[in-house]
Amino acid sequence: MTGVHIQKLHTLAGHRDCVYTLQNSKTPSIFFSGAGDGMVVKWDLNHPEEGERLAQLPNSIYALHYLPIQNLLIAGHNYEGIHVLDWENKKEVASLKLTTAAIFDIQSFGKDWLIASGDGAVTIVDQENLAIRKRLSFSEKNARTIAINTVLGEMAVGYSDNYIRIFDLDGFTLKHEWQGHSSSVFSLVYTPDFKFLLSGARDARLKAWQVDNNYALHREIAAHLYAINHIAFSPDGKHFVTCSMDKSVKVWQTADLTLLKVIDKARHAGHGTSVNKLLWSSFHNQLVSASDDRTISIWDVIF
Repeated sequence: MTGVHIQKLHTLAGHRDCVYTLQNSKTPSIFFSGAGDGMVVKWDLNHPEEGERLAQLPNSIYALHYLPIQNLLIAGHNYEGIHVLDWENKKEVASLKLTTAAIFDIQSFGKDWLIASGDGAVTIVDQENLAIRKRLSFSEKNARTIAINTVLGEMAVGYSDNYIRIFDLDGFTLKHEWQGHSSSVFSLVYTPDFKFLLSGARDARLKAWQVDNNYALHREIAAHLYAINHIAFSPDGKHFVTCSMDKSVKVWQTADLTLLKVIDKARHAGHGTSVNKLLWSSFHNQLVSASDDRTISIWDVIF
């Protein structure tokens, strides 16, 4: 594990509860965070200590999603639905009650918003009419994470019944399903070339699935001590990071899934509790991590 230099640049402490989610914007230096305190905060890596509160909602926020064309931000408001925010003017422009369950992930494809929730459903919302178009209910357990394959027009969904399910993004028909892990699947992401789907779960295993071979298992790694909460790729796609309930962030090489670096409290003044979300910015290749310790850390990553 050599060849990677990690330096902690900033610790951002604006939230009053666990920070659950991070989301970038079309401006490389600007990103957003959502937390258990119901706050949505805007941060600028040019002036990282000056967080700006955009919204205050009554319940926890586990999911944020940025719409680059509209320059809007969607917040998944647990037990209430989604709120669409004009973040530049700090005002809500729309809202939609979807479910009384927690909202764990929000993605978009074309004119559809795709929302995974704690009632086991993935809700398809028509963004033009702000109306529910379809609900995919294939499990009674949480739908936790969504990954989009723009090449094949497929959506991968990870569930708390330990399954991964692949849907067609045209008619939303189920194409594949298999038990991917021995416990809840918390994170899914396609490699930049869309040849593999990476999954991370409560069982602390990192797995790579071969897309062009009916998602056959390609590689399995005992990556962390406890649950893998999130997986995120570097801007150039050559590396990715995982974060875990074991309080660490790990840096990997995409080509061969080699572990390159462990970022933790002992060696790098890392987080003291579970690390929940990662964002690898194209702004000076800086890495952002969010934790149950209520802080956001900014890291300089040099190869």
